[in-house]
Amino acid sequence: MHRNAQKGFTLIEIAIVLVIIGLLLGGVLKGQELITSARVRNLIAQQDGIKAAFFGFQDRFRALPGDYTQATVNIVGATSNGNGNGRIEVSAAACAAPCVAQESLLVWEHLSRSGFITGTYTWAATVSDNTSPKNPYGIYYDLAFDATYGQASATNPSRHTIKTGGQIPVEIITEVDRKVDDGLPYTGGFQFSAYTGNAAVAPADTGAQTCVTAATPVTASTWAATSGQTNCGAASLL
Repeated sequence: MHRNAQKGFTLIEIAIVLVIIGLLLGGVLKGQELITSARVRNLIAQQDGIKAAFFGFQDRFRALPGDYTQATVNIVGATSNGNGNGRIEVSAAACAAPCVAQESLLVWEHLSRSGFITGTYTWAATVSDNTSPKNPYGIYYDLAFDATYGQASATNPSRHTIKTGGQIPVEIITEVDRKVDDGLPYTGGFQFSAYTGNAAVAPADTGAQTCVTAATPVTASTWAATSGQTNCGAASLL
């Protein structure tokens, strides 16, 4: 009588399977790391490009884009002028005559028509793909003189800022801050911003689903760690 012996996996076979699984997991993680790095570099490149355009325009025309009073004379295709008060106004009402446009939208027309940024943008009263560039997550950038940066509940002094727009995962915005600034949301030249853009919900630094982990003193606050928050935004201070 023959006995049927049960055959199992040998230690060598198990070791080979574990090695293969490890390699697959390592490849997935490395791929995710490369994707994240690419997104971070893309955001940094866009911010740097807008900064360079802003300062290049200022150097050439001795005026701010959007605020330039002689744009229709000196820039081919420009449809409107700013009021020349040294501020890129965030509303048409704040822009006194001879300005008739919201300068924070007009800024993109001035920059594109003068060749400082790619694409062609034309001022209109309502933000759209024809008036403003977008971040990689489909939210409009903003360049304006206002106080929408840093701790949202604080009274910040108004200044010119470039807002990234929202819908950026917190891990991406955190890594951008680490690479270009101090890695903290309320200090330095790159800070949290509650600017909404065309998002349904503005980025939040307090309450549920926050982008910031509060600390005392407030300047010790950090970007939220692994919170899963997908709607964060920041501003580069000019």
